[in-house]
Amino acid sequence: MDILSRLAEKVRQFPDSPGVYLIKDAAGAIIYVGKARSLRQRVRAYLSKNGVEPPKIRALQRQMRDIEFIVTDSEVEALILECNLIKEYRPRYNVDLKDDKDYPCLRLTGGLYPRLEYLRLSQKEGRRPKKSRRLKEQRKAEESGALYFGPYTDAGAVHETMRLLGKIFPLRRCRRHLTGEPAAERPCLNFQMKRCLGPCRGAAEVSAEEYARMVEQVVLFLEGRRGFLERQLEEKMRQAAQEERFEEAARLRDQLQAVRRVTAQQQKVLLLEQAVDWDILALARQDAAAAVHLFIIREGKLIRREHFSLGPAAGEVDDGEALGAFIKSYYSRGARPPKEIILSHQPDDRETLEEWLRRLAGGKVKLTVPRRGPRRRLVDLALRNAALKLQEEGERRERQELLPLEELARLAGLEQAPRRIEGYDISHLHGGEAVGVMVVFEQGRPFKDGYRRFHLRKTPPGDDYAAMKEVLQRRAARSGWPRPDLMLIDGGKGQLNAAREALRQTDLSGMPLLALAENPDRIFLEGEKAPVLQPANSPLLQFLQRIRDEAHRFAVDYHRRLRRQSATQSRLEEIPGIGPQRRAALMKHFGSLERLYRASEEELAAVPGIRRALAERIFRKLHN
Repeated sequence: MDILSRLAEKVRQFPDSPGVYLIKDAAGAIIYVGKARSLRQRVRAYLSKNGVEPPKIRALQRQMRDIEFIVTDSEVEALILECNLIKEYRPRYNVDLKDDKDYPCLRLTGGLYPRLEYLRLSQKEGRRPKKSRRLKEQRKAEESGALYFGPYTDAGAVHETMRLLGKIFPLRRCRRHLTGEPAAERPCLNFQMKRCLGPCRGAAEVSAEEYARMVEQVVLFLEGRRGFLERQLEEKMRQAAQEERFEEAARLRDQLQAVRRVTAQQQKVLLLEQAVDWDILALARQDAAAAVHLFIIREGKLIRREHFSLGPAAGEVDDGEALGAFIKSYYSRGARPPKEIILSHQPDDRETLEEWLRRLAGGKVKLTVPRRGPRRRLVDLALRNAALKLQEEGERRERQELLPLEELARLAGLEQAPRRIEGYDISHLHGGEAVGVMVVFEQGRPFKDGYRRFHLRKTPPGDDYAAMKEVLQRRAARSGWPRPDLMLIDGGKGQLNAAREALRQTDLSGMPLLALAENPDRIFLEGEKAPVLQPANSPLLQFLQRIRDEAHRFAVDYHRRLRRQSATQSRLEEIPGIGPQRRAALMKHFGSLERLYRASEEELAAVPGIRRALAERIFRKLHN
């Protein structure tokens, strides 16, 4: 019985109820997460073979080895769980924001005296709990009721927004845990400069109510409701002046003037006659690239526009599925949906998306695909902007990737630009536990499916030349691997000579070799005594640096994993009641050491054969 037939037998036992399904590969890694109104009927579609399956289905069928499911109470609950699982596991075949760009966002913490902080999505979604009890309590208070804004695509504009808000609204910037009692330390310089109200002086000086009113104004500013904020500030300024609180009235006047200056710079949408709140989402494609262009309109003005590139999985699905996946990815990361979201394509499961967005917004949200009128003209405008941005990105990619390849061919004496380049690096800890890696770049881009690791057991400790020889000889013995056009060695003339010696008696004996040494960066060629020096802004040098740095990162990650695995296994071996079978059960259940470290006591206790008391001992051992 083949894999698909075996999985079809398993799927027949799936419940006819809403939930989330997880498709896994041979290594147990989750490669796709989906939601379904009926798990049994939806998953069955991935197992049929009639010769007309979409490319994504065919790719999943080649790699899937197991399918699991989680039942939920409703399809909306399944959508929420699907969003969380996609953010946690980042499956290969799910459409998501392109992962080579870590988008920034803003976080307004909870607690008695909130503060505004700049985060990357990886920090927001991967924050680990602190060990200290005091820090845990502080983190819990800050995350309770925290508000997120973004994600954004222009980090410089986000920093400028934070600087502007710091001038207009004197929120605190320190990370002290404030409870309303005066802090032991004196107020910082920001208080002296009137850039902070100084809540560290205690609630008697700055009440929580006064601070909360200012936080509300910051939220209105970040949500783009500047017209309402202007009216609110003007009303409070007049009231303070009437009550002869002139110092407060002057501060409110300065805030009002600053907000008006920002509002005056915003573009009024001439197509609109009403002060509407809309998000315009337009999906555009160019060759294999896909992106969503976003216009954010608040109170009839275009306050911001963003351009989000989608991951490679977007090229394997239709427009409706890609746009629906973007909606889930974008709004699940903190963006507050308006009452109407205007789209270029009809998304999959529109009714379920609207119900989910309603829960996020606290009110009705409508998804619209207009055919005419001002909405359609705005969609067409967003599509034109998206197409121009994709064209610009394609031209920039050509300058960064294709032109350096042509220059590299001239430097290395190749007849044509190298299509496949392999980069090699060695990593060790004080000479011991050496490992080697191979990274692959195809057409100037990383090809991560071709990356390989080498655990070196024969090389003498501290001998980098011998380590490089062992890696290249083992690589040359792999006749089934694609043949590269060029090999890049991390190091200088000595490593280059060692590489040539290693390949001399192999099928790769005539392979062109280059070496890149650092501090300063120099390119070494065979047969040349002096290294080739390139200016720091040279596209060729920057391209070679990217290959070398990627190999270095991959080698260090592998070395770190081996050290952590050794430490984890030794720690597990020290726990009474943990033998080889239970260690294997833990690794099989969590799939990786990182997930084992992140597991809670409840998750450890859910592993077959692990009792509650044993789970508590494991947790204490791994986190002490």
